[in-house]
Amino acid sequence: MKKYYLAVPIFLSFFILAESVKAIPAFARKYSLSCTTCHAPAAPALKAYGDEFAGNGFRLAEEQAPRYYMNSGDDKLSLVRDLPIAVRLDGFATYNLDGGEKMDFAAPYILKLLSGGELSDRVSYYFYFFFSERGEVAGVEDAFLMYNDLFGLDLDIYLGQFQVSDPLFKRELRLSLEDYVLYTSRIGTSGINLMYDKGLMITYGLPSGTGFTLEVLNGNGIGHARNKVFDNDKYKNLLGKISQDIGEIATAGIFLYTGKEAIINNFTQNMTNSVIMWGPDISITPNNQWTLNVQYLRRKDSDIFYTLNSTNLHNDLQTEGAMGELIFSPDGEFSDWYLLGLFNWVKSDYSPANYKSATFHAGYMLRRNVRLAAEYTLDFTSSERNINKFSFGFVSAF
Repeated sequence: MKKYYLAVPIFLSFFILAESVKAIPAFARKYSLSCTTCHAPAAPALKAYGDEFAGNGFRLAEEQAPRYYMNSGDDKLSLVRDLPIAVRLDGFATYNLDGGEKMDFAAPYILKLLSGGELSDRVSYYFYFFFSERGEVAGVEDAFLMYNDLFGLDLDIYLGQFQVSDPLFKRELRLSLEDYVLYTSRIGTSGINLMYDKGLMITYGLPSGTGFTLEVLNGNGIGHARNKVFDNDKYKNLLGKISQDIGEIATAGIFLYTGKEAIINNFTQNMTNSVIMWGPDISITPNNQWTLNVQYLRRKDSDIFYTLNSTNLHNDLQTEGAMGELIFSPDGEFSDWYLLGLFNWVKSDYSPANYKSATFHAGYMLRRNVRLAAEYTLDFTSSERNINKFSFGFVSAF
C-alpha cells in the first residue's frame, strides 16, 4: 500500500508543472490570432476551423497572401517577408515506467524546430527537425510540400514524409503522453506500420461531406538512405480512406492498407511479406464539450521472421486492435481545464505486440500556450501484474 500512498502526491504534484501546446506558434504570430482559433480544448488538438486551416495549406481563406511576400519585381517569385519559425521544448518526470519503481527526470525530453506556411497562393510547406529527442538527434519527421485546390477543386497533393495514419487520427495532435498504440505496433521484422513513411498523399472532398484519401508509400518508414535510395525493396504500398460527415456531430470512415515488403534475417534469407490492414473509425462531437474518437484495426502478415536471428518463417499472422478516446471540456474552446480518457488494445499472433492499457489525463490551461497536466496509465498487458505509470512535466512552444 505504501507505493500507492507515494503515488498520490506524485500524481497531484503534476498540477504544479506545465505542459504547453504542441502547436506551431508561428501561425498565431503571423495572423495575430489566439491559439483557440484553431485548437480546442487545448493545442495540439484541432477543432473544425483548425482542420480547415491546415487543409487549406496553412492559410486563412479571408486573408490575402501577397501581404506576406516581399515585392521583388518578379511576379514568379514568392518570397515570404519573415520565415515562420517556432520552437518546442519539453521535459517530463515519470514514476514506475515499465514497472521499474523509480522516478526519472527526463528534461529536456524534446527540443525541435518547426516551420510552415505559404510559398504561393497554392503551394505550402511544413516541416520540423528534432534537435533532441530522448537525448539523441532524431532528425526530420514531418516534411512535405503541399499543392492546394488543384484544378480549382478541393483536391490537395502532398509530397514528402508524413504519418501514414494522418487520414485516420493524427498522433501528433493527441493531448495524452500515452500513444495510439495500434498505429505504432510492429510485427516481427516487418518494417510496415502506420507511423512515418515517405510518399505521395492525395485528398479530395465533395460538398456532400464525403472525403477520399490515397497514399502511395515506400512502405519501410523514414530510415536513412542506402546507396542514396530510401526504399529497401521494389514494392510500393497503398492506403485508401473514405470518410463521410454525419450532420455536424460525427464523421465516420473506413480505410484499407495493402502492400508488400522484402524481409530479411541475419542469415540473408530473403522473403516477401504481404500485408493487409483495414478498419473503421468514427469521431463524434455532439456538442462543444464532448469528443469521442474510436478506431478499430485488423492486420494480416503473410510471412514474418520474429527476429533477425530467427530462421523460422511464420505464416498468416493475425493482429487486431482498437483505440477509444473520450475528451471533456466544460466550456468548449474557452475551457480552463479538460479531462481525457484513452483505452488501447492490441492482440496479435506475434505476442510481443500484445498491449492493453487505460489512461486518465487531466489538464489545466495556465496560458493558451501553457497547460498544467497530470497523467496516469494502467498497463494490463502482463498476465502476472498490472503496471501503474505516472507522468508529469512541461512542454513549451514559442
